Amino acid sequence: MMAGPIVVGLDGSKPSDAAVEWAAADGRRRRLPLKIVHVCERWPKGFDSRKYCLGTLEAAADRARAVGKEVEVTTELLEGNVVELLIGQSASADSLVLGSRGSGGFAGLMLGSVGLGVAGHAAGPVVIVRAPAVVEQGQVVVGDDGSEAAREAVAYAIEQARARHARLLAVYAWQAPIVSAYAPDYGNLLEDSFQEEARTARERVIRWREDHPDLEIADRQVREHPVPALIKASGTADLVVVGSRGLGGFASAVLGSVSHGVLHRSHCPVAVVRPRGKRS
Repeated sequence: MMAGPIVVGLDGSKPSDAAVEWAAADGRRRRLPLKIVHVCERWPKGFDSRKYCLGTLEAAADRARAVGKEVEVTTELLEGNVVELLIGQSASADSLVLGSRGSGGFAGLMLGSVGLGVAGHAAGPVVIVRAPAVVEQGQVVVGDDGSEAAREAVAYAIEQARARHARLLAVYAWQAPIVSAYAPDYGNLLEDSFQEEARTARERVIRWREDHPDLEIADRQVREHPVPALIKASGTADLVVVGSRGLGGFASAVLGSVSHGVLHRSHCPVAVVRPRGKRS
């Protein structure tokens, strides 16, 4: 991961407040500075929108310092296109954290619009937070398929799990290819294919365990579509990490399919990780 600040987008909504708290706690765990940015809308004449926005930023900074304790917190007030500005911020950030829905400066922030737009084009990890954590589960879940994006996702998930003193669970979900049921030995062919893919996935996990002996790493290989497999795992996770695109078991993992589905339905915050230099 990049050694820049964690950047959190603020608009004053409850999800963005939860994002500020999540980002401050992440900064405390990983010993990174926090930068809170607020894109200020232009209000009707006679109303000092800048004063209101600065007040919103100040209140968020106070909340972040209370959660992050020793975390260095800075703020920045911006004007312009929300998506473009946030994507620009991501270029020098360790990660970008957003609430799942927004108001005010993030007037369109709901999954499928600004949130998905940023997650689909940011230069690094984008974490979407729906609500404050009530109970810590002690587990980080990562979706793995061996692709470049998945490798970046695993690296981020390992860093998160270590900082949280949590277990890492790597989920490989294999969706059977479309083959005629009348093909000779149909059932055995599918089972053999799954077993081969699962073996390769387990070998990746063995290497991670060797490289990170201090970390508890569990693995799960299932014959299931990736979205429901990851949603199930999110029920006992503090964070789910997915690559921005995938192949093999995550053949359709572009925002709008697997990442889109996980963002919409996860029970915990979701990090979408794009390899640096792979903005699209």
